[in-house]
Amino acid sequence: MITLEQIKTRLIEVIKQSGMSQTYISRKLNISQSTIAHYLKGDILPALDTLANLCKLLDVDANYILCQL
Repeated sequence: MITLEQIKTRLIEVIKQSGMSQTYISRKLNISQSTIAHYLKGDILPALDTLANLCKLLDVDANYILCQL
């Protein structure tokens, strides 16, 4: 079973590897920086469309984020 903690860990990993700031990502996705912070704390998960756009921006497969790879 996939846990929120695993997804949070993967999100943190790919965002750090991207070198992009939370502010930059939030501007590109038209969401608030605090929303990105909530994703990384594991408080909430991105909506499916936001996750798809985030994966595209970070050039990462959504299956990786969702622990399917």
